Amino acid sequence: MELLNSLLFMLNEMSPYILLGFLIAGVLHAFVPQSAFARHLSGTGWRSVLKAALIGIPLPLCSCGVLPAAIAMRRNWASKAASTSFLIATPQTGVDSIAATWSLLGPAFAVVRPVAAFVTALFGGVAVGKTERVAGMTSQSDYYEGDVNRTSSFSKKCIDAARYGFIDLVGSIGGWLVSGLVIAALITVYVPDDFFSVFGDRPILSMIAVLIVAIPMYVCATGSIPIALSLIMKGLSPGTALVLLMAGPAANFASVALISKEMGRKSASVYLVSIIIGAMTFGLAIDYLLPSSWFGIADMQTSTCCSSHTMEVFPCICSSILVSLLIVTFIKRFRKSEINQMAMTKEYIIKGMNCPHCQATVAKSISSVKGVTRVDVNLSAGRATVEGDHEPADIVAAVRSAGFDVVQ
Repeated sequence: MELLNSLLFMLNEMSPYILLGFLIAGVLHAFVPQSAFARHLSGTGWRSVLKAALIGIPLPLCSCGVLPAAIAMRRNWASKAASTSFLIATPQTGVDSIAATWSLLGPAFAVVRPVAAFVTALFGGVAVGKTERVAGMTSQSDYYEGDVNRTSSFSKKCIDAARYGFIDLVGSIGGWLVSGLVIAALITVYVPDDFFSVFGDRPILSMIAVLIVAIPMYVCATGSIPIALSLIMKGLSPGTALVLLMAGPAANFASVALISKEMGRKSASVYLVSIIIGAMTFGLAIDYLLPSSWFGIADMQTSTCCSSHTMEVFPCICSSILVSLLIVTFIKRFRKSEINQMAMTKEYIIKGMNCPHCQATVAKSISSVKGVTRVDVNLSAGRATVEGDHEPADIVAAVRSAGFDVVQ
């Protein structure tokens, strides 16, 4: 019962802000073409790095969802510097995670977290820009065209915004959000209060230990929040929690491997080192330079201990809506699609898909190809079934322009 109370408390605290974030994310997706992002990121100087960081901070894309978006921009003439800045800033924050951070960790964390992501993104982007050789940046006319929807009506864009925000994006980060909540509840209930006391007076050691765990961990920015709260309640410092909040969403083996392939090992190394340095620097700043009262550790502990005593109506309604959306997207994700076999049907093996957001991106790219009448993208099998009188080369080009690879 204690485990359930802890889980429900965290869910009720986060759900209103998460739903608001999903709505804003849908609006950004439907009304701002992806090509508009890429158009401003072709330079290698600090301006393009700054723009990429500013674009990435509010976007609620998870660590796997940001990869195809960044690679697509990179292949449409965004520089390595700007792409690195976008990759560092985007998965760490987002309108949903900033709001959820405020609700669970307080306003100080909600301010410091995006600031740390922004500064780290600038540092990493500029560092990559110093190593990047400007070599014949060609015309920017070849932008990704699959998301240009200027001819769509306002009502269609609203429907697209709702579908992306409350279906595609929920499916993209829903699994990591649930995992984060469950792990946090388990830590809160079953980990002894003095378990992390060995790190109490060794913040640098605790940060290194968290980095070792967080870098290979695959968790979204929102899903990492309850885990960080639980670790603080068990004795770790707020600075150490920030290290988890930064390194967990931004760095993982899959991201580093894909960045190394697309932008080179040097860029991947700078990307990873920038995140580590940024997380450690801001973590130490929180522990040694900022007042501990700003982070309300005692208040958080008290509110969580008493969480079972208050169950407000509006958060409960929001939690019910969020749980319903999670169930719907879960069923949709694992439901086997049945497509009538036709004479003009071809299958393609898609490489690089990690989540429903990737799945939606591939489906949208293929649907834009001339002659395609129907598309079914199976995420678990990594396979796309395409119907219609189309050219296979066009399918390959569309998938690759979206940041993925394809095998016929």
